[in-house]
Amino acid sequence: MSVQEYLDKHMLSRKIEDAVNAAVRAKTPDPVLFISNHMKKAVPSVITKVKARQILDGRGIPTVEVDLFTNKGMFRASVPSGDSTGMYEAFELRDGDKGAYLGHAVTKAVRNINEKISEALKKKSELGANAILAVSIAACKAGAAEKEVPLYKHIADVSGKSKATSILPVPAFTVIRGGKMSGNSLPIKDIIILPTGASRFEEALQMGSETYHHLKAVITEKYGVLGCNVGEDGGFTPNISSLEEGLDIVLEAIGRTGYNDRIKIGIDVAATEFCIGTKYDLEFKSPNKSGQNFKSGEDMIQMYKELCIDYPIASIEDPFDKEDWEHSKHF
Repeated sequence: MSVQEYLDKHMLSRKIEDAVNAAVRAKTPDPVLFISNHMKKAVPSVITKVKARQILDGRGIPTVEVDLFTNKGMFRASVPSGDSTGMYEAFELRDGDKGAYLGHAVTKAVRNINEKISEALKKKSELGANAILAVSIAACKAGAAEKEVPLYKHIADVSGKSKATSILPVPAFTVIRGGKMSGNSLPIKDIIILPTGASRFEEALQMGSETYHHLKAVITEKYGVLGCNVGEDGGFTPNISSLEEGLDIVLEAIGRTGYNDRIKIGIDVAATEFCIGTKYDLEFKSPNKSGQNFKSGEDMIQMYKELCIDYPIASIEDPFDKEDWEHSKHF
């Protein structure tokens, strides 16, 4: 095949001419680089390869990482995983072999990516949400690169919100850890601080960090240094027995920073962990259970209402059992 035949077959003459004309109009000082970039834009992205591997998350538990290759680059994504997943949450595929990472290995999900996902996305629970999500995130990054826009703008575009004002999310800091994963008697899972009064993300990060370290000092004074032991997500686990006690020491720490009403509080109740039938046992971790602290759904609603009056609570996660739709709707 001659050079001219090759150019004609791939319609390169017209594309090269367009690139040169664009370089002339732009009066670019580096025409070779300009023409190269212009030609790259003229070629649509095509996924050429997907490669998955098992990595460890921040808690030392296996999760999935994916490299997605296109003709314009490589895009990497890994999958977050929580320490609790309810029956209505996405199904994570794990190996179940107790001899490897206590059953938490994800080699099956990795194999599904490497062998199945490139062909078709079918039977999602079989493939595993961790496998599907990793590929989806990597593909999303590739889509943003194709349009040469930041990832958040690409997501806004595909979700139909491209004309809306972009607002960076408020970072949430877990500062107190309770629930079934901690050794104290606090029934709820987490107490969280939210620097809603920050004007930019950098400031919010500073506010969260300073409050965390002031809280460490408060806990040391009240409970000793052992109270500063932390859960796997960094929240302190002092020997507190009630939600109000935890909220009080967090407020004291916020007060020491001087940020006061610029920081709100969130709580992750994880109420399913202490729901028995239709009642909620707020003493389920207490060694000296009185048997008097069982609450109905209505009692829980009243408790939350009172807490929101007494404390600057801006967020309540999982306030009822996963099957308690009636009180969730009413609340």
